[in-house]
Parts: sequence; C-alpha cells; structure tokens
Amino acid sequence: MDYLQKNIAIVGAGPAGMMAGIYACLGGAKVTIFEKNDRVGKKLAITGKGRCNVTNDCERDEFLKNVISNPKFLYASISNFSTEDTKSFFEGLGVELKTERGRRVFPVSDKAQDIVMALKKACLDYGCNIKNEKVLSIITKENMVKGVKTSRGVYDFDRVIVATGGASYPQTGSDGDGYRFAQENGIEVTELIPSLVPLETYEDTSEIMGVSLKNVTLKIRDNNSQKIIFEEMGEMLFTHFGISGPLVLSASCHMEKIVKGKYTALIDFKPALDTKTLDTRILSDFSKQLNKDFQNALGMLLPSKIIPFVVEKSGILPTTKVNNITKEQRQALVSILKALPLEIKCFRPIREAIVTRGGVSVKELVPSTMESKKVKGLYFAGEVIDVDAYTGGYNLQIAFSTGALAGTNAAQD
Repeated sequence: MDYLQKNIAIVGAGPAGMMAGIYACLGGAKVTIFEKNDRVGKKLAITGKGRCNVTNDCERDEFLKNVISNPKFLYASISNFSTEDTKSFFEGLGVELKTERGRRVFPVSDKAQDIVMALKKACLDYGCNIKNEKVLSIITKENMVKGVKTSRGVYDFDRVIVATGGASYPQTGSDGDGYRFAQENGIEVTELIPSLVPLETYEDTSEIMGVSLKNVTLKIRDNNSQKIIFEEMGEMLFTHFGISGPLVLSASCHMEKIVKGKYTALIDFKPALDTKTLDTRILSDFSKQLNKDFQNALGMLLPSKIIPFVVEKSGILPTTKVNNITKEQRQALVSILKALPLEIKCFRPIREAIVTRGGVSVKELVPSTMESKKVKGLYFAGEVIDVDAYTGGYNLQIAFSTGALAGTNAAQD
C-alpha cells in the first residue's frame, strides 16, 4: 500500500456517510464505513414518505435562502457539490429522476430504496468496506485522530468522518451518538430542537383527528412581537394531539423554543375569499336553510367533522336558528373562518421530527473541509452538524454536499 494512502473510518451509512465514503475512495483512500444497523440507509429509505426527495432543482444562492440554520457555512460545500451534481451523480448510477412541484426532485420509480441501493452499490464498487458494527468512541491522542473503538474491537485510522445523523427517528439509528463523540473531544454542540415536526395545541383536537384540510392558509403569529412569522397555503391535518401535515412541518422550521403563550396558529379555511365575499357567501347559504339550527347550516362551508369545533370557537350557540343569527354573530363566524386560532403548546418529541435543529457548532469546523478545528483528522458531515433547511430536498442535499466535501478532504494528505 502507498504510504500516503489515508485509512479512513466513516461512522454512519446514511446519505452523508455513503457519499463521504464514495468521495474518499475517489480520492485514493482506504475506507471503512461502520453502520450499527443491519442495513445501510435505514432513515433514507423512509424519507419523502418512502419516495425520497433527493434534492431541489435550484441554483446555489436560491438553495442557501432555504437553509434555516447557518447558510453561510454551507457556501463551500454546496459550491463543491451542487444540486446539479446530485442529479448527475444518481443519473450516472442509473437512477432516473423527475422534477415535481416546488422543484422537488424524486426518482421516477417513486422508490426511496432505489436511491439507497444506488448509493450502497457505488460504495462497494468504489471499494468501501462496510462493517455492521456500532462505534462506541473515537480514539484521539494529543488532539489527533488515532482510530475508533467499536462493539467488536479497536481499529487504527488516520481520519474519522462522523455522519451519524441527528436525534430524530431514533428507531433508524439516529440516537445522538455523533453529538457525544463531539463533546467527548471538547467540541461544542448547540441546543437540539425538533424541526419539520408536528405541533401540539392546548385545544383538545381528539374529536377532529383525521380531518384533512386542503387549500387552506396557515399562519403562525409570534405573540410577543405580534408578527406573522410564517404564512403559506397548502395542506394540513388535525391529530389527537394538535396539528400536522406539510404546512405544519414547514411552519415548525420558523419557530424557536416554545414557551406558553408564545405562538398562535391561525387557519384561514377560505383564503380565496376576502371577508366581505365570505360574508356574502354565508348569507347566501343561510338564506337557503333559515329554519335550521346553526350547527346544521355549515355543511356547504366545512367538512362535517370539524363543524362542532368551529361552532364552539365562534361563540354562537349550536341550536341558534339561522334566521335568528345577528350580523355581529355572522361577523364572528367570518373571523373564525378566516383565522381560527389554535394556541401552540409544544413541538412533538424530537424522535418524531424529520430533522434535528442544532448539533455540532459550525464555529468548530472548517467550512471548506468539514474538519474539526480542535481535533486533526476528525470530520463531520450531514445532520449531525448545526445546519438544517425547509422541506423540499434541501436537507438531503446538505447531507450529500457535506459528505462529498468531507470525504474528498479526508482523503488528501
């Protein structure tokens, strides 16, 4: 073996770890990937509801606008391995891709497993050795990497790339090991917060769980500043604990740590209608059912299951006859339909989040290499770093880009 060839350990065979392995091999290194699960890409296989939103088809500057935490840190990695590079990479491995609404890129097959298998095959073809062993610790001496200790023994390595994922979906293996490895070596880890996660409400929504809303607008109001920090139209649903669905997951990215009274969610059931037009519509509906009880007169406006909830929020007695409803009461109904308030109690647990906000502090890493500033030969890639983005393929692209950069640099002398 050439004495300059680097012997590299990669901890974690997710998207960042496998991409790091491929690029380290391309750089001439000898690579061993340690994966504690019985198979690679366990979390990757369930992303995008099993379809895998591989990347987002946009330019670098647009991409960085969709990164929530520390976008400037990612400038070098996205420049080195762009969204276009990701598309070319997978198409080169024989995976056909397609672009859907919001520039989201998926495999034509709609099977995340195709992405997992393409990455695994590339790792093996380029020469990665994949071991199903749990890494217990990283061995360092005088702030230099010396090897790893696993469940089966101790191995010598010149470089180690930590690509363990975050703390979300622990059943897939993301149990926070990477944060521990960092802290054990004096590397700062910022506070971990769930991101892209459902929200719990103080209101009891158990009676309306399962109700799905389409073409509604969700707003999140910061009650301290009275500013709307999120506003978007789309789909959401009610659960036994509160609210979930695409709109809610996106909204959660904009929210800081939740304390009582900080955030209110506002649902506009009829975003296409202004208040005056909606009032006219309600008058028209009411005129056709004057002798009905109020609770039975909203079927043309709302899904039947959610009507009792809206009636209660409106403050109008359910048994009030439609022909007895006053103008003021009607205006109260319009207000609720345009901005039904839900008080946000908390994020759902981090284990239910799609990604983890927080992680290895970017101040601890060299952005052009992903190497630790404190420990020579120790690199980090993917979700374990304090970088996260909105839904739409951005987070997977971060994994691919940081993984490729870490692998390339770890292989260099």
